[in-house]
Amino acid sequence: MKFSTSLVSLALAASSAFAAPLEATVEKRDTTISCDAFGTLAEGGYTVYHNNWGSSHATSGSQCTYFKSLSGSTVAWSTKWTWAGAPIQVKSYSNVALEKVNKKLSAVSSIPSVWKWSQTSSGTPIADVSYDLWLAPTSGGENAYEIMIWLGTYGGAGPIGKAIATVTIGGASYKLFYGLNGDVKVYSFVASKNNGNFNGDLNLFFKYLTSSQGVPSSYYITSLQAGTEPFTGSNVVFKTSAYSISVK
Repeated sequence: MKFSTSLVSLALAASSAFAAPLEATVEKRDTTISCDAFGTLAEGGYTVYHNNWGSSHATSGSQCTYFKSLSGSTVAWSTKWTWAGAPIQVKSYSNVALEKVNKKLSAVSSIPSVWKWSQTSSGTPIADVSYDLWLAPTSGGENAYEIMIWLGTYGGAGPIGKAIATVTIGGASYKLFYGLNGDVKVYSFVASKNNGNFNGDLNLFFKYLTSSQGVPSSYYITSLQAGTEPFTGSNVVFKTSAYSISVK
């Protein structure tokens, strides 16, 4: 997840107090992970995170995250949120993660992933839908690189840093941004159009970075995440109907 963003032009009206937890339009049998600041649920090798790490920037709002199902290696989950105030600040990153990968980039042959998602809302939210991939110089070490792949962009949301290239990976066009989050080097691939039905090899992004941007192939993958970053919006429902990932 990011801790700062580029300016966006759209701001939504805010009230002075936080709202009560939202009643999401999800099936009654779905499991509520959390409507508080943080929460986790581990299922089938994945961890689903409810993570309102930036909610202190909001003037009002709330968010809940839900687990729907696990079938084989495919997980389904959702989150519903309303946030107002500070439209250039990310409020949360509800996501599904593959943790403690601890595999050297040079030893990875592929990272196949499928991500089918959708988003509905009242009005126009500011948000992104993104993979968040982390690299460290040693196995289990402190992260030194953050690699984001933005499959969805709404309301003028933008990543850390400045655009440095336009690249085609896996048959799709992305604008590549680079910046710093403290000491962490951040590369963000922003898709030219929203893609709610992704089916590809994430290792292609790593291969591009090691061959063209100087990212060391000796670094280790620590965590692979996929979720949504809200800035502001009202009654936004983000649903992942099918998600899977593996490292080979």
